[in-house]
Amino acid sequence: MATAQPSRHEHGEQAFERLAEPFRREIKLHCYRMLGSLHEADDLVQETYLRAWRSFSSFEAGGSDERGAFRAWLYRIATNACLNALEGRKHQQRYLPDQLGPAGPPKLEGGPALDVPWLEPYPDLNLEGFADARPGPEARYTARESVQLAFVAAIQQLPPRQRAALMLCDVLGWASAEAATLLGGSTASINSALQRARETLSHRYSDHRPPLESQPTPAQQELLGRYLRAWEGHDVDGFVSVLKEDATAVMPPWLQWFIGRETIGTFFAAAWKTCAGLHLVPTSANGQPAFAIYEFSDADKRWNAHSIHVLTLENDSISAMTLFLDSNLFHDFGLPQFLPEVANSGLRNLSHNS
Repeated sequence: MATAQPSRHEHGEQAFERLAEPFRREIKLHCYRMLGSLHEADDLVQETYLRAWRSFSSFEAGGSDERGAFRAWLYRIATNACLNALEGRKHQQRYLPDQLGPAGPPKLEGGPALDVPWLEPYPDLNLEGFADARPGPEARYTARESVQLAFVAAIQQLPPRQRAALMLCDVLGWASAEAATLLGGSTASINSALQRARETLSHRYSDHRPPLESQPTPAQQELLGRYLRAWEGHDVDGFVSVLKEDATAVMPPWLQWFIGRETIGTFFAAAWKTCAGLHLVPTSANGQPAFAIYEFSDADKRWNAHSIHVLTLENDSISAMTLFLDSNLFHDFGLPQFLPEVANSGLRNLSHNS
C-alpha cells in the first residue's frame, strides 16, 4: 500500500519550523531590549512569527548561508514590529525610578505610580539555548553587557529609530548599510542616528559602556549569602555591611528611591518591622544575580510572592538594588505564587542558581 506524500503546505510548515524555532529566544531578547517589557516582547515575538509565516513563501535565502539569511530576515520583521508597537504607544519609553527624579529621604509618600510604564526584568532562563548568540564583527557591546538592567534602562531613553540603529549595529553587529536597508534611508542617516545614540549613552556611562557583569566570584557568592541571611533574619547591620557606601535602591512602581548605605538601611529597618517573615529564593535576571522574595502571611499561613531583587555587584559589595514589587513576575521566573512551607533557608541553593 502506497504511503501518502506530505502536502506542499506541510513541507512549507516543516521548513519554517526548522528555520524559525532556533531563533525564537534571541528574537524575544531583541524585542525586550527594544521595548523594555518582557510581556510586550512575548506579544511581539508572536506577531513576528505570524508575519514571517504568512510571508514565508517570499523568503529567498540568496546564497549558501540559508540559516544566516533567515535570521536576518526575522530580525527585519521583528524590528519593524517593535517600531510599529512603539509608534502606537502613548509612552515610547520605560523607566526606573532613578530616571524620573532625585533620590529622597528614607520613606515612601503617597502611593505607587501605577500609571508609569516601568521597565521589567528579564529572567536568565530565557537567555539559554540561543542558536547563535555571538554578535557580528561590528558590535560594540558583548552579549552580557547588552542585557544588563542598567543598559536596557539607558537605551529606553533613546528615540525608537536611534534605539533600533544601536541594537542592530552596536549590539548585533550589523553594518550600517544593512541597518539602512532594514530601517529605510541612507547609510549616512544610520551613522548619524548611531552617533546621537552613542552620545546619549555616554552621558550615563563615562567610558561609553556599562560595567561588565561577570559570573560572581567565590567572594561575591559569599556576599550574596550574607545578603540572603540579612534579609531573612531582618539583620539591618548585616544588610548594610554588604552595600557600597553610595549604593542605590529603587523599587518600581514606587517613584521614591534611595542612595547611600545609611539611608537604605534606615528605610528597610522600618519596613521590616511590619513584616512577619521573608524567604529568599536565588535566581538570576538580566545576566545579574537576583532573588525572589516571599513574605509570610499570618492570615494564610503561607509564603506569598512579594518581589524580585536584581543586584549589581561591584568588587566586594552591592552597588545597586532594583526591587521589582510585582508578584506577577514570578510566573516568568518559573516560580510559584506561594510556598506552603519553608523547611530550609534558600542559602543551600545559592551557588547553584547564581
